[in-house]
Amino acid sequence: MAIKDKIKWNEKYTNNKSLLKRRPQSKKLLNAIKIVKGSLALDVACGVGRNSIFLAQNGFEVEALDISSVALEELDKSNYKNIKTKQIDLENYCPKEDSYNLIVMTNYLDRKLIEKLYKALKKDGILFIETYMFHKENEKPPSNPNFLLKENELKTFFKEEGIILDYEEFFNEPFEMYKMRKQAIIIKKSNN
Repeated sequence: MAIKDKIKWNEKYTNNKSLLKRRPQSKKLLNAIKIVKGSLALDVACGVGRNSIFLAQNGFEVEALDISSVALEELDKSNYKNIKTKQIDLENYCPKEDSYNLIVMTNYLDRKLIEKLYKALKKDGILFIETYMFHKENEKPPSNPNFLLKENELKTFFKEEGIILDYEEFFNEPFEMYKMRKQAIIIKKSNN
């Protein structure tokens, strides 16, 4: 486990209680679940579980992963029987191939993980990614520029694989602390 990252995120959640508040799911996630066949979902970098809870409320069996024990303890308080939390270092994570009907990764970027997540989808599975990108109007400078996507970058991961069902660049939700530009993509695993 990346102790440094674990400590950083636990401190963020402990020192900023507003991060523990319930927030609505990603708006684009509603579009993704409408086309999912099956009910096995993975929520990567779930935080306190805004998307996990939404998925559980819509009948999914959710495996929720995060490095922060503080965030996962908060998610466990939701008492959804169909959410299983697991503390994990995502930098070294490799999900089992052909395992999930839906995989969600929001507000987190690990370019090497994207291909692994695609492979972890079952046939016709859906991958939903939504995260921050570089934009001149972003209010918060990046702590590390590598954590921000370039314009149209999400689409480049799927040039030869998958079917892009939806793609959009937009500004984040008004409840976020800083105005930031995001990219969202919904990919269907091709039958190849």
